[in-house]
Formats: sequence, C-alpha cells, structure tokens
Amino acid sequence: MSDEQILFETVSAVTPSSIAEVIGLMESIDAVLTPDDGLKWFNLLYLMVTREVEQRAPAAGWLDPVWLAQLDVVFANKYFQALGNWHNDPNSAPRAWRALFESRYQSGVARIQFALCGMNAHINHDLPFALVQTDEAAQLTPTLNSPQHQDFESVNNILEQVEAEALQYLSTGLLGMLAQDTGKLGGVLAMWKVRQARDTAWTNGEILWQIKGMSLARDKFATVLDKMTGYAGRGLLIPAE
Repeated sequence: MSDEQILFETVSAVTPSSIAEVIGLMESIDAVLTPDDGLKWFNLLYLMVTREVEQRAPAAGWLDPVWLAQLDVVFANKYFQALGNWHNDPNSAPRAWRALFESRYQSGVARIQFALCGMNAHINHDLPFALVQTDEAAQLTPTLNSPQHQDFESVNNILEQVEAEALQYLSTGLLGMLAQDTGKLGGVLAMWKVRQARDTAWTNGEILWQIKGMSLARDKFATVLDKMTGYAGRGLLIPAE
C-alpha cells in the first residue's frame, strides 16, 4: 500500500468529534507523512499550535467553552475533508488547498513556507465557513464583542505567541533553515500575520452569515474567497532560494 493510500485511509477512518480526537488524528497523519512532504510541516505546525492553545486558556477561563470547542472541531474537520477530497478527486478540493497539495514535493521551498501555505488555506478559506456552521448549530449569530467573539479574540492573543514559538522551532530548533536565508524567506514570513488573517476570517464569516439565504451571492462570494486564498497560497510557495 502506498503512503498516499495510507494517508487517505488514516484521514477517512474517523471524523473527530472532540479536540482530543482532532489531536489524535493529526498525530496519526504526522506518523504517515515523510520529511520530504510539504504537508508534513503544515500538519506539524497545526498540531503544535492546537496542543499549546489547549494548555493556555485565559486565566479567567473561556466565556463560551462549548462553542469554542465545537468551532475547533468543525474547523479541523475542514482540513481533513480537504485532504480526503483531494485524494478522491483533486478538482473537488478547494482551490485554497490545491496550492499546497499540488506542491508537496516541490524543491527549493522552505518547510516554513509549506506550513504557512497550509495556514493560509485553513484560516482564510476554511475558518469563515466553520464559524457559520458552528453558529448555525448553536443557533447564534456572529456578533462583534459577543462572548463568542471575545473568546475568538482571546485565541488570537494565544496564537500570536504560540505560532511564533512554533515557527521558531521549525526554522531553527528542528531544521536550521534560516542559516542561508537570502532574504526571500523573511519576505514570505512578513506576508503572514495570524491575527490579521483570523480577524478577516471573522469578518468574512459575518458576510457569509448575512447572505446565507442568497444562494447566488453566497456562491459567488465563496468562489472569490477560494480563488483569492489560492493565489495567496501560491505566493507563499515561491522558492525561498
């Protein structure tokens, strides 16, 4: 059985319904992926960040922990679904994800670039839809300064620190990638701001919510969002050297 088939069977074996199951599936995916596969570095970054966020809840606790946990699970399943779709029919995977999936073994691309390309697809494309799906299930409306939005912002605060630590680990602690950086990689990293990406995702989630009963407008918005995220992802994968 090929590594790709093992990966597909791993992703297809379970649909996580808890954060613990999400982490478990990411760990299983990591065990399948080889170091020359760019997907491994996104999956590892996502796994590291998810573990750390779980351990760094605000001192006062979350305002709506049930909603936040459900959002995390719905959100992660968007990634797993994209992987499964890519295996079944590459054209059925979101364009946002194809940038990474098509370039997994591309030479000259730093592993941090693969990691950030995946984060771009996952946050800029998947997160708005995950927000809408979670709010629909909870019978909530995405609203600025609501308890849910405040928890979302608290996650942003944690992510800014955790992602920086994880990227530093990937670049120096594990890979030593930056020793011969020509300057291009620094430019790529400067393109990516997790808080800005997540704030934009919240705004796009609000837009999707407002037009959810307008199928034509919603489809057009979703298509443009998918295409633009894909373009950004390809920009993140320009060879660093």
